[in-house]
Amino acid sequence: MLEGASSRRRWVIAGLVAYGVAVGLVLLLPISYSGIVNRIGDALRDGLGIDWFGSGWIEFGANILMFVPLGFLLTLMFRHPWYGVALAIALSAAAELAQIVIPSRQPTLRDILANTLGAAVGGGVAWLIVLRTERRAARRATASGGPPTGTTRAR
Repeated sequence: MLEGASSRRRWVIAGLVAYGVAVGLVLLLPISYSGIVNRIGDALRDGLGIDWFGSGWIEFGANILMFVPLGFLLTLMFRHPWYGVALAIALSAAAELAQIVIPSRQPTLRDILANTLGAAVGGGVAWLIVLRTERRAARRATASGGPPTGTTRAR
């Protein structure tokens, strides 16, 4: 089981590296995403008749979605849901501070809130997977008469 945990950890780290590069580019490139947000808003309004869902909500939702993978991957790595959320808050605050010096970017506390919510959602989903995996391992161990394996999460 130790080999499986090591392999799983390598995949999580690889996922975090890829995620970090992608999000770093999105957060730190001197690009204004207002055109994309406006096009999505136009599509919602014109195509689906949803005119109450403005660009602020679209950006808020995008920030939530952007941080779901971070919470998910960090929870799988640390096997504790709140470590990922705490780290996401710190990373989000750092990204917002970095955006102060980037033209066309506007850092906000609302972005930190959305990013934290996204990390919490991802962490919650991953935590359910961790708990299910540990319960299965414990049932298998009990059925075979051995000690439970795979229960390496922080307590």
